Amino acid sequence: MLAAKVALVTGGASGIGRATALRMAGEGARVLIADRDGAGAERTAGAIVQAGGAARGIAADVTDEAAVAAMVRAAVESFGRLDCAFNNAGVAPAEAQPLAEIAPEEWARVLGVNLTGVFLCMKHEIAAMTTGGAIVNTASIAGRIALPKAGAYVAAKHGVIGLTKVAALDHAKDGIRVNAICPGYVETPLASRGIERRREAILARVPLGRIGTVEEIAEMVVWLCSDRAGFVTGEAIAVDGGHTAN
Repeated sequence: MLAAKVALVTGGASGIGRATALRMAGEGARVLIADRDGAGAERTAGAIVQAGGAARGIAADVTDEAAVAAMVRAAVESFGRLDCAFNNAGVAPAEAQPLAEIAPEEWARVLGVNLTGVFLCMKHEIAAMTTGGAIVNTASIAGRIALPKAGAYVAAKHGVIGLTKVAALDHAKDGIRVNAICPGYVETPLASRGIERRREAILARVPLGRIGTVEEIAEMVVWLCSDRAGFVTGEAIAVDGGHTAN
């Protein structure tokens, strides 16, 4: 589905980002993998190269505009252009807290990565997509519903969906499609601690009766980046086992 395309994945050292980078490469894309964990990004790229694909891993902080600009330049310089991007870098709240107890520093940290980071990435990716392209942003079920004691995270993920819709409208004329995915509970390093504490309660809310896999999320991202989704833009698609259908 992505033969000969150039893709950029943030948060690609582990979890959904790593699975998506591997899947994109398996579909023929050349992939630039970025993560604050530069060594982890390089390991993902190494796995792709070992399997016969083309990839490069770099360290990048999506809250730093200069680093984001350099990341996008690296993709273009490495592979000649940029066709699709998966803005997946994210952080979880440090702890579950009622809204009135969230420290301003924690609010800024969560929104800085999860929302401002998406804005900065899209700003520079769109400028590099001179012949059109596709962008997918990682939102969450927390972008579609409220989760108690997660005010900063919920605000950030609702914001990602809003940014996605605005970008889709603003840049449709440029041939750029912009969509978001809204994963439910998925077995990732970011989510594992919370899942283990509340597994039975979570499963009771999921009609399909199980936790999702990173590979299932990756399949949706790859499809949205491909030409098969050529008439899909401005959407926030749940991949959550029916959680938000309740």
